[in-house]
Amino acid sequence: MHTARVSTIAFISAAFVLFSTALSAQQPPVPASGAWLDGYREPAARLIGEAMSSRAAWERLALIGDTYGNRLSGSQALEDAIQWAVQEMKRDGLENVHTEPAKVAHWVRGQESAEITAPGRHQLVMLGLGNSVGTPPEGVEAEVLVVRSFQELDASADRVKGHIVLFNVPYTNYGETVQYRSTGPSRAATLGAVAVLVRSVGPPGLRTPHTGALRYSDSAPKIPAAAITTEDADRLQRMQERGTKTRVRLKMEAKMLPDADSFNVVGEIRGREKPDEVVLVSGHFDSWDVGTGSTDDGGGCVVTWEALRLMKKLNLRPRRTVRVVLWTNEENGGRGGLAYRDRHKDQLAGHVLMMESDSGVFRPTGFGFTGSDAGRATVKQIATLLRGIQADAISAAGDGADIGPSVEAGKMPSMSLDVDGNYFLIHHTPADTIDKIDPMDMSRASAAIAVMAYVIADMPERLR
Repeated sequence: MHTARVSTIAFISAAFVLFSTALSAQQPPVPASGAWLDGYREPAARLIGEAMSSRAAWERLALIGDTYGNRLSGSQALEDAIQWAVQEMKRDGLENVHTEPAKVAHWVRGQESAEITAPGRHQLVMLGLGNSVGTPPEGVEAEVLVVRSFQELDASADRVKGHIVLFNVPYTNYGETVQYRSTGPSRAATLGAVAVLVRSVGPPGLRTPHTGALRYSDSAPKIPAAAITTEDADRLQRMQERGTKTRVRLKMEAKMLPDADSFNVVGEIRGREKPDEVVLVSGHFDSWDVGTGSTDDGGGCVVTWEALRLMKKLNLRPRRTVRVVLWTNEENGGRGGLAYRDRHKDQLAGHVLMMESDSGVFRPTGFGFTGSDAGRATVKQIATLLRGIQADAISAAGDGADIGPSVEAGKMPSMSLDVDGNYFLIHHTPADTIDKIDPMDMSRASAAIAVMAYVIADMPERLR
């Protein structure tokens, strides 16, 4: 039997088992306080069943990556993908499909390389950090000073001048470790460093470098900065500990061009009774210029978009409007989220909830929620409809970089999709490609978002 046919049969069989489990999990009566959910069991089952019956979400994500590749802000690839998304949303039957403009950062990587030049010549695997300045055409060559923390940098202040500083800080979690990428270049430049290398922010991953944005300080010189692999960072550490004076040449053509025109993509299922009240679901459509941006965050865009497609296909029109937004420029500027806040500032009071999916599309476990105790209690009740696909956990907090400005301005609840997967292993790397994503996981995620968004948009009382 043909491999593709076997795969499809296996997918449908697994979907049937999961769907049956979902239905059986929804049969036991809920406590009296949750009796209002009874009317949502049938539409929730329909949404789950439709999502789990096909690979539509995965196939759409594969098409995006295969056709448009990575989609860095300012690139033609991103703008072509945006126009395609508009046409596809219209084909899906979504309403009020349109784009909303945003001026975005336009950074161009160009050619780049890094190599050890002494005591021997050895190529380093690297990626320039987003928004970095470039080097002179001949590059920057200097002795490397390896430090393991900002404290060690400060303690070595008298040795930094004229050196390339390497921050070799092992990954603990993103929040703790990313500071060396974002602010490390300016902190080293203040002490006279000529360039910075950063150990990739992520767990070791087969000598794969991780890019990401830096943030220059206005009070420090702008020096070129790049990420190198965990393996190469440890090599330079060992060489320093042996007393070896190691020199590296860094070449980068990176440059920042004038701001470019870009757009958020918006589509809706208009509410049948309260169309001006909005439940918004979203992901960011831009990516770094390596890999295909499938996990970060093409998948988040597709599963939130898929939630609306499922409602449309099943003719489920909630009381309130469900809106999907594909954000632009999350990776190196966040201007899509800011543009939405500014454009809709007078309508934010009508936004009931904003949700973002930007942690990958691995197996969904539930949602993070930020809001009132009463809102959390309601969301936990809705999540019981997702027990059959094991996506019913509600964690302490749910937010997102793009929804953040509007959530803060509108003082509304926020949610994020929670997943179980090694997101930071491939985050911002050339390995961020569709083959890392399980089609069944995308179907589960689409189902979970569709059920949660539909019930919140349709229930008689507004989520508070």
